[in-house]
Formats: sequence, structure tokens, C-alpha cells
Amino acid sequence: MRHAVSRPDESPLSLPVPDPDVVARRVDDEIVLVHLGTSQIFALNPTGARFWELLQGCDSWEEIEGVLRTEFEVSQKVLRTSIAGLIASLETAGLVRPRPT
Repeated sequence: MRHAVSRPDESPLSLPVPDPDVVARRVDDEIVLVHLGTSQIFALNPTGARFWELLQGCDSWEEIEGVLRTEFEVSQKVLRTSIAGLIASLETAGLVRPRPT
């Protein structure tokens, strides 16, 4: 499966979308994801939780990156590396799929 980010210093090729069988619930500052088809549970830390929320309503990496960099005061390189790892984990767990073109 192709990852959304090829290198930390480049923009991602595309943002994934949540799998339709995934439900999310905020618990304090985290979001818990449950895949209804597999019963797999995945917890997102505050940064991952905010990324998940933004993924629901944003269509561009630039928009998501701008919000996250402002809210978490993180460098572009650190943010892209962290989100690349998160997207890879979400893809591996079947919680996201490629965005339709």
C-alpha cells in the first residue's frame, strides 16, 4: 500500500479518507477509533486526534498542516514525519483508505 507521504520534507501525494466501517469517539483529549468489521480498537493521542478531526472536513494537506502547526507549535519537518507515521499506521490497521479521485 502506498503511503501518503514520501519524505518528511515533501507534501503528501494525497490525504486518505476514513474507512466507512470506522467509528470515532472522543475520550478526553484522545480519539478512540473502532473498526466495526474487525472490532479493532485504535487510540489517537491529542495530535493524532486533531488530525483525525481535520481529515473529516479538510480536502488539502496544506489546510491540515497549517492548522496543526498553529495549534501544536511544531516544525514542518517534525509534523510531516509524525503525520506520515500516523497515516502509515492507520493504513496498516485498515482505518483509512485512499481518497477517491
